[in-house]
Amino acid sequence: MKKLIVCGKGGSGKSSIVALLANGICHRGYGVLVVDSDESNSGLYRMLGFDRAPSPLMELVGGKKGIKQKMAPKFSAGESEPQMTILAQDEIWIADIPPQHMLSRDGIALVSIGKILQSLEGCACPMGVLSREFLKKLRLKDNEVTIVDMEAGVEHFGRGIETSIDSVLIVVEPSFESLELAEKVNGFAVSIGVDNMWAILNKITSEKLALKLKIELTKRNIAVIGSIHYDTEIFEACLEGRPIYNSRKTTEDLDKFLDSLL
Repeated sequence: MKKLIVCGKGGSGKSSIVALLANGICHRGYGVLVVDSDESNSGLYRMLGFDRAPSPLMELVGGKKGIKQKMAPKFSAGESEPQMTILAQDEIWIADIPPQHMLSRDGIALVSIGKILQSLEGCACPMGVLSREFLKKLRLKDNEVTIVDMEAGVEHFGRGIETSIDSVLIVVEPSFESLELAEKVNGFAVSIGVDNMWAILNKITSEKLALKLKIELTKRNIAVIGSIHYDTEIFEACLEGRPIYNSRKTTEDLDKFLDSLL
């Protein structure tokens, strides 16, 4: 696993899982690049312990307006969005990313594709195009891992972002809607040939609840890689906009499945 995307329904806790994974993988000696590809959630940088967000990568290609201008003639030529390229580089190494567009601390780096900042701004298609191409051209060393925080839902599959990654992790909370979304994600992942697709259970309050979710996911042919139990420390940190640190409880949960991911 070198490039992992984390997806799920809104409110399932995927950004929290991204932060926990980044901390856990970093503690195992890997360099971790977190890619914020969720155009609406603005709090990931705080969860990772940064006091500000990095300048969006979209600014490197003229912002949303500049990307649209590059996309227009390609649409006219009959290209579909998942086929488009807008970056001049053939490959991108982490060291190539300009410092204003990447924050780093203690082995964890963060980049952000871009955000929707105002009403009537239009669709997020340019961000999807940039996310897909950036991930496709991103090159990693043997001791580096990329974790991508995706937008809620499944629209990113339509943009072809998952064709540029190695593994998909779907965050499943205790709700019927979360189970249904996991089934959709699994179907999309299989259709594009992603071999590594797992569910991680989140906000688990009892082993009985975890077992029920595992049974439902098994019916949907979805493998469960692990569980994160409900932790009041994480809940309070999210509520107050503080960094998320791995408690003893979450560290124990993570250790049970990180061997399968790495």
